[in-house]
This record gives sequence, structure tokens and C-alpha cells, in this order.
Amino acid sequence: MTRTLVQPTGPAHTRIYAYGAARGEIAVPNEDLIGPIDSSDEWIRQRTGIVTRMRAVPETDAIDLATDAAREAIERSGVDPSQVDAVIVATISNPKQTPSVSAIVADRVGANPAAAYDVNAACAGFAYGIAQADALIRAGAAHYAVVIGTEKLSDIVDPTDRSISFLLGDGAGAAVVGPSDTPGIGPTVWGSDGSKADAVGMNHTLNEFRDGAAPWPTLRQEGPTVFRWAVWEMVKVARQALEEAGVEASDLAAFVPHQANMRIVDEFAKQLKLPESVVIARDIETTGNTSAASIPLATHRLLEEHPELSGGLALQIGFGAGLVFGAQVVVLP
Repeated sequence: MTRTLVQPTGPAHTRIYAYGAARGEIAVPNEDLIGPIDSSDEWIRQRTGIVTRMRAVPETDAIDLATDAAREAIERSGVDPSQVDAVIVATISNPKQTPSVSAIVADRVGANPAAAYDVNAACAGFAYGIAQADALIRAGAAHYAVVIGTEKLSDIVDPTDRSISFLLGDGAGAAVVGPSDTPGIGPTVWGSDGSKADAVGMNHTLNEFRDGAAPWPTLRQEGPTVFRWAVWEMVKVARQALEEAGVEASDLAAFVPHQANMRIVDEFAKQLKLPESVVIARDIETTGNTSAASIPLATHRLLEEHPELSGGLALQIGFGAGLVFGAQVVVLP
């Protein structure tokens, strides 16, 4: 007799219940960074739109930031921490290669013994995490999931690097995802182009540092290459995400792109022909580029400043190192 395996199924739909946020403790103005890169406050503002960026004190790491953001998201969601059975953390700045940030955070917030794993998809990491949480819950592999983007990029920045050092900040954003009676998370459009991996990423390996062959690895980028790719190629991805969700730009209440550069954000909005009614996230002005944390941090701030956006549609799109990208339309909690 051949037995038939039990294969679980879950709810038809999911949604985001709540967001949480944690930013670095110190506001760092442009004036504090211009010396090592021989620049000016005006130059940084014109090129990036950044006035200040938030950075964490030495005693705070990406795990601490993730824990604070997750706690707020869970508290706001109304879900008991013991019901969270999946914790997904997107980060490129885990202070240790192992154990995962997610396992530590799951324990700290009271979600033991939740499944926990980290995702390294750079600035697209949060969008990847939302896609996976949605799929896990609809497949019956989880009931509630916490998705976190967390970074302490100040640990991996060279203050003399004119290509990226003045862009980066520290922080974490989190979202609780669970079952829904109606669709709350649209199809994810995601992918990568590893052939251009050298455009943005770490400049050395840990092995080279260990062997004394290179200094501490830091982030760097080919700015013009990344700018062109982000503006022209990612607009296509954003349009595809709208199409696959069955909505148009005019249906959106908010647009939350990765907070890479204000010029990219503004060009995005122009290319998508967003109506004036769409609120555009510009959190980069005072938070900086926080990689995997930027989308949830920017969304958290939008909802704090514009509570009327609750229940509306938001297009979020992440893109970054390894030329990895991910986009989806979500219903705001």
C-alpha cells in the first residue's frame, strides 16, 4: 500500500499587519563627513538630497536595531509573539557570519522556536523577505511572519570613499505578515544581473583582510553605472509589478522606492508618471541610504506622517548590490 503524503495549504491571501522602525542614535550632518572626501554640504545635497543620516553608536549593532524594530511591529500588529513562526531578516551587515541575526531576534522578541533565516539581497532584501513571507503563509508553512531589514552600514564604510561613504546610514524596519480575507500583497517581480556585480559591493574579501593582503572590506560603487541601471531598468520592473498586480499608477496612494538617492527617487516618479495624489517616500533626506532597511523605514515614516494612507496601495521596489531587485504592490496597514 502506497501512502499519500500530507501536503499543507494555507490561506488564499496575506497582508501586512503593521510596521516597526529603529534608527541609529546619532544624526550625522553633511558637514561632519566632507573633510575626508574633500567635498561640501552643497555638493552632497545636490547629488543625493541627503541633509543628515542616522548612524548608530559603537555599542549598537544590526541585531539590536532589528530587535527594536521587530518588537514595535509585533506590538502594533496585535499578534502575540508566540504566534510568530517565521522570522526573516534581510541584511548585509550581520556582525557575525553565523549565527543568523534572525535566530537571535526571534529569541529576543519571544518567538522561539520560530523558523529563522537571513537573506542577503542587499537593498532588495526587504522586498525579497515580503515575497517569501507571503509564499510561506499561503503554502501553510507559517501562520505569521516577521520580515526585517536591518543594517549598520557605518561599520563597513570607508570615510574617504567619495563614491558611497556619505550616502549610508544605520537602521532597521520590520513588518508583520499574516493571513487576510482579501489580497494584501501583490505578485513580486524579482531578479538579478550578477554579470554587473562589480558595479556595487564590497571591495575586498574577509580572507584577504585576514591574510593581510587588503584593508578592512568596505562598500564602494560605480555611481554612474548604478544610477543609469536604477533609473532606466528599475522603472521597467516597477511598471511590471503594477501590471501583474492589476493596478495602474493612478491607483496608488504611495510610492516607496529604495532610498538610494533623491535624484533616483525623483526620476522614478517622473518616469512612472505618478499623479500628484501619490505620496512619495523621501526618507533618505534625514535617514540616509540604509540598504535592506530603507523600504520599511520609509514606509513607517510615511504612515506616521500620513495616517490617511492606511488601506491604500503602495508600490515598493528595492534594488542594489549584485544588481538584485524586487518589487511588489502592497496594501498599507
